[in-house]
Amino acid sequence: MVRKLNPALMKPLTVSDDLAAVVGKGPMPRGQVVKKLWEYIKKNGLQDQQNKRNINADEKLKKVFGGKSMVNMFEMTKLVSKHLS
Repeated sequence: MVRKLNPALMKPLTVSDDLAAVVGKGPMPRGQVVKKLWEYIKKNGLQDQQNKRNINADEKLKKVFGGKSMVNMFEMTKLVSKHLS
């Protein structure tokens, strides 16, 4: 059985300036935003070593995460959505 891609995930979205500082200029699909976000997190070693589900925010990510210095990956998705339109 072939899985169909959700068209909502493929639709290019406008990226806020704060998020663009991390993932690059949009528009881009939500899946691409999340992929680039994880590339940034891994490249900069921002995944918490004790609890891999937590992300330690640097200055750029704090702007995306509403000023929080640490969020879990489920909360991250919700916070990033606020920066997409």
